[in-house]
Order: sequence, then C-alpha cells, then structure tokens
Amino acid sequence: MSRLLSFILTMGLLAPVVAWSADKQDERLEDAREVFQAIMDTPDKGIPADLLSRSVCVGIIPSVKKLALGFGGRHGAGYVICRTNKGSGPWGSPSGYSMSGGSFGLQLGYSDTDFVLLFMNRDGIEKLLQDKFTLGADANLAAGPVGRTASAATNAQMAAKILAYSRSKGLFAGVALEGAVLRPSGDDNKELYGREVAAKDLLLGGTISPPAAAAPLINLLTKYSSAQSKKPL
Repeated sequence: MSRLLSFILTMGLLAPVVAWSADKQDERLEDAREVFQAIMDTPDKGIPADLLSRSVCVGIIPSVKKLALGFGGRHGAGYVICRTNKGSGPWGSPSGYSMSGGSFGLQLGYSDTDFVLLFMNRDGIEKLLQDKFTLGADANLAAGPVGRTASAATNAQMAAKILAYSRSKGLFAGVALEGAVLRPSGDDNKELYGREVAAKDLLLGGTISPPAAAAPLINLLTKYSSAQSKKPL
C-alpha cells in the first residue's frame, strides 16, 4: 500500500510539470509561426519566395535575448525544420535548438530579436547534427537578401550555405550572425514528442510524425514555398 501511495503521489506531482513543459513547447511553436507570418506579410521586405523554395531547412529562433553589461551575450531557443526526401520533399518534423553566443567589447543595453535561418544545401544539415555548430565558422554564412525575388542578391549571398535574417522592433533585415552557436536540444525534443528523440531522426529520418502543435508552422512554410518547387543550391 505504501508503494502504491508513493507512486500515486509522485505521478500527481509530475503531471503539472509535464503539462507545463508541453505548454511551453506549444507556445514557442506558436511564437515561431507568428514570427514567420509577420515576415511574409510584408513581401517587399520579406524573404524572397524563390530562396525559401530552394532551402532545405529553415531555423526559426524567436525572442533571442541579448544583454550587454560590459560584455554582451545572447540566448534563445527555437526550432529547425528540414524537408524530407533529401531536401526535395515536404517539410518534416521540427527539432528543438538553442542559440547562444557572445559579442565582445564595451557595451550597455538589452535587445529582443527574432532570427530566421535558411539552410541552402545539405551540407548545412550535416553541420546541424553536430553537438555544437558555430555560424560562420562551420559553414559559409551571409546576411540574406530581402524582397519579392532574389534577383538583387549578391554573389556572396547566392554562394552562402546559410542565409540569416533578423526582426527587431518590427524591422526585418538580413543580418550577419558570425559566432552565434546552435546546439540541438534533447530536452526540448523530449518535451515536444513525449520521449527522447535525436535531432538526426527528425531532420534526416522523415519517419517521425510532427506533433499537432507544429502543424500551423509547417502549413505556413508549405504555403510560402510550394508555389515554386526548386532544387536546392
């Protein structure tokens, strides 16, 4: 009887924690969807549709906090979603990722910024599977062009493996993110899927169904990239 009572009490204490974790992931997925929707609602200043259609993965990290008190540092969490079928199929299941990185020099201030990353070929996927992926060091990175098409993109932008964008205080632009570090988050994936799931199985496998909370974000990516189905660069 004592063991049964202990089990019941333990499960009763764990249930609110599990529910809170799931709610946190649901809210973050909705934040990511809202960030992407806001960007695409302004096509003249958003991500070119043809570049989005060429990308094999998209990373969305909403609300990255940066606090600079003498030395600066940033931290945030979000998701990476890759296409199935080696980059040519529909969008797959999201994998949790964290972003961190310092900026050095005498500084003072606080910022809250949304980031969107386009991974333009499969080399970027392989880098994402590392324990730590440093943007600009482990793969060629450039600030992404904005507008209805990519016709105004520079040679450096078109040659980049990763294109980076940011949105802060409603303003959206390409941004250089050299030195920022991406790490797969096993804890976020466990909260999102209810079990331990490796980033590799989500980004390359194509066999794990996305959670219901991810459907609005996946549908949004499909909406803005399905019209022009192009091969990755």
